Amino acid sequence: MPNFPRRSPLRLAVLISGGGTTLLNLIDKIGRGELDARIAVVVASNPQAGGLTFAAEAGIDTKVVERRAAADDAAFSRAVFDACRAADCQLVAMAGFLKFVAIPPDFEWRVVNIHPALIPAFCGLGYYGHHVHQAVLDYGAKVSGCTVHFVDNQYDHGPIILQRTVAVHDDDTAGSLAARVFEAECQAYPDALRQIASGRLRAEGRRVWMQPE
Repeated sequence: MPNFPRRSPLRLAVLISGGGTTLLNLIDKIGRGELDARIAVVVASNPQAGGLTFAAEAGIDTKVVERRAAADDAAFSRAVFDACRAADCQLVAMAGFLKFVAIPPDFEWRVVNIHPALIPAFCGLGYYGHHVHQAVLDYGAKVSGCTVHFVDNQYDHGPIILQRTVAVHDDDTAGSLAARVFEAECQAYPDALRQIASGRLRAEGRRVWMQPE
């Protein structure tokens, strides 16, 4: 069972590939005093990622690590986690990071992700952004939501920390469903990070739970 020591404030690296809305939410929650954390570095896989602007405006250090500049997945992964090590981060939060990375031994149970569906449904390779929500609608599911989970070496596979449900409406489009799921994500991700920072999170196999105070 991994050890989750109390961390206050939680020192984060945030990994992004695109617009950075999840990053912006974390910056906002920290700024409002609703999340006791510090984002030490933002690592982007895309030099045009919109989230780099949010990071710069918040005075957060940034690092761009492009997959095409690396010889292979292993080299790309090393470059990403070297940036996290250099910033002395306790936890890595993926926030719309679309590239595969291999988790090194010193970061096992120290990388988390949020997925816009209820894992193990509508997840895995190719399930990102509006593709997820359209798949939910095409299947006829009545409930969707979001999942915060630890990251292992498979897409959307690691142990689940928490999930939040969102009703699917009969007149939903992928866009309208995505908007409501994102509202849930804006609360779920900070809540999961608070659980990790509390030192009361426990895990055994795939089961993760909060120990009472």
